[in-house]
Amino acid sequence: MLSILILIIALAAIIWGADMLVNGSVAIARRFHVSDFVIGAVIVGIGTSCPELVVSSYGALQGNVDVAIGNVVGSNIFNVLCILGLTALLWPITVSRDNLKFDLLICICVSMLAILLAFNFFNGQPIAIDRIDGLVFIIGFALYIYVSFLRDSKNHPAKRVTEQTEEVPKEKLLLSIVKVVVGLAILVTGCQFFVDEAEKIALMLGVDEAFISITLIACGTSLPELAASLTAAFKRNTQLALGNVVGSNIFNILFILGFSSQLSPLTGGGITVVDYTVMIAAVVLLFVVSLKGRISRMSGALMLASFIGYLYYLISLQ
Repeated sequence: MLSILILIIALAAIIWGADMLVNGSVAIARRFHVSDFVIGAVIVGIGTSCPELVVSSYGALQGNVDVAIGNVVGSNIFNVLCILGLTALLWPITVSRDNLKFDLLICICVSMLAILLAFNFFNGQPIAIDRIDGLVFIIGFALYIYVSFLRDSKNHPAKRVTEQTEEVPKEKLLLSIVKVVVGLAILVTGCQFFVDEAEKIALMLGVDEAFISITLIACGTSLPELAASLTAAFKRNTQLALGNVVGSNIFNILFILGFSSQLSPLTGGGITVVDYTVMIAAVVLLFVVSLKGRISRMSGALMLASFIGYLYYLISLQ
């Protein structure tokens, strides 16, 4: 009974935290004339990837390569196929030409780079991602953030501020920042409690532990992205939802794998060719369904069905 009560409270916290995070992020974007996509990719995308960063870093410290790399691969698959699939079902997602030519192509390239390194394509050594590779990844991520803001400032130049609107109360900006920080903290904490209590309930009901690990644990670290994207979709801010997922995926590969490799060099581990193939196929599918400038509900259903098919495949292996 206590687990169910905690589960309900955690779910309410997730919804509340996601709403606060999205509102604060949009307010900051409006104030500084930053596009919703970039604010979603940078502030929301990085913030909601904190659980993945903690899990992968801990896995690297413990020498558990499957956790360090598998967490990133599984999270990226879930982000694209499940989160964007559900988001598109709620409201078709707008995709700009800039998203197609730059962000989605970057996402495909870094995904392919991670796969090539994981299979020792460049050096043929048993260590797939060493500390030098990881440092290059981190520098690459910093460059992505810098170029994203640079391109955004050119595509969305700040409007001239009139005398009437020049004096914007500092409390408004401070309140927006507080909303982002507090909302993110509530969101991540709520997700942690939700996953823990859901696992306890599943075990009490006699659900197979393998199924729990594949669903609740593997997808649990992506709950912040799911909550933030769905909240943005309900507010019809689909660019923020898209930026959240694309930014999170790029962050997962370039920064999380880069940082984890500084703690301990990463090898390919037990992650299979199928897992890596699905990760890159998911991003390519996202690019293809975005070519018309929007991800329709039909495309969202296709992406969600693909994720269910992948999940069924994983379960069948147990």
